[in-house]
Amino acid sequence: MTSIQELEARVDRLESRAAIRELVTKYAVACDEHDIPVLHGLFTADAVFKSPSSFMQSSGREAIVSMFIEVLKTRGPGYHWTHDLIVNFGDDEDAATGVVYSHAETTPNGVASVAAMKYKDKYRRESGVWYFQEREIHFFYYVPMAEYIETLNRQDRLYVGQERRTADFPESTQSWKDFDKTYK
Repeated sequence: MTSIQELEARVDRLESRAAIRELVTKYAVACDEHDIPVLHGLFTADAVFKSPSSFMQSSGREAIVSMFIEVLKTRGPGYHWTHDLIVNFGDDEDAATGVVYSHAETTPNGVASVAAMKYKDKYRRESGVWYFQEREIHFFYYVPMAEYIETLNRQDRLYVGQERRTADFPESTQSWKDFDKTYK
């Protein structure tokens, strides 16, 4: 590879990282604004959205959008923000993987709630644009704010509807044991 080709590859990686960071931010903003057309445009046609707790599961862009429509019907106002983003590239210049740490303040069914999440992502570039090919959301907690302090040290920190579930991490760390093999 010539020095010009190496420079072009490095610039492509820098631009790709910036585009993926923007993709992650667009997702958070679209969730907060209940912007279904924007959410629709963030995923590949064959994308997968899943969680170990089975709280959110869908395959295909249209099914993911339908899932979000149902979730947003009861979620009410919310505010998501992302903290850390790690992006890894392999040999395929149109594919990348990543980890995103995130928090949210939401109001499902009118109950002020707080959540901490970790996303395991797969990204795909199609026609020069980066999309989510897969998002796997892992909840550290998702609880009513009034129960935050008493709940944080329990394993059942995931409160969905009227049901408590075991948090996705760190208790279910089995899914993370193969992380280095899968996401590098």
